[in-house]
Amino acid sequence: MATFAYGRVSTKDQTTYNQRLEIERAGFKVDYWFNDEGVSGSSHASQRPQFSALLGQIRNGETLIVSKLDRLGRDAQDVLSTMKTLAEREIKVFVIQLGQLDLTSTAGKLMLTMLAAVAEMERDILVERTQAGLARAKQQGKTLGRPLKTTEQQRSQIIEMSKSGQSVSALSRSFGISRATVLRITLNQDIPQ
Repeated sequence: MATFAYGRVSTKDQTTYNQRLEIERAGFKVDYWFNDEGVSGSSHASQRPQFSALLGQIRNGETLIVSKLDRLGRDAQDVLSTMKTLAEREIKVFVIQLGQLDLTSTAGKLMLTMLAAVAEMERDILVERTQAGLARAKQQGKTLGRPLKTTEQQRSQIIEMSKSGQSVSALSRSFGISRATVLRITLNQDIPQ
């Protein structure tokens, strides 16, 4: 019977190397590694390309190792659904973060349900705090989002040059901005770009 491991990171700048080290340090000999890099935790486990490939390759009765519980799904419902699918196939699941507890066992299922609910609550609290922080920053007059690519003077110049017949491509090259930005400036003259 083979042992599989799965890792996931949210951005292309990150790597699953640390997750792999955690699993190896825990003493597991892994036969097959699957990694989703640049895949948000907000996507369902079943929508992750490498996790889907893993599910297609792992056989009934084999073992799956992950470093943390949130690798198995985006929220409590997704984690529990993933675990149900794995349990139906008698696939043993170990989460390094939780020690050597098989999450498909009776005690493991209880622990999993509680932990998944706590993880979902933590995520919800984080979202609430983020939204409150953004609202407070807006209320204090702070500019949110991506910095503007052009100054007020440049936008005025682009509008005037556009009216005098300059092409969108020529304006794009002249100001070092995309054609889409030029179009937004010329079509929505009252909105900063």
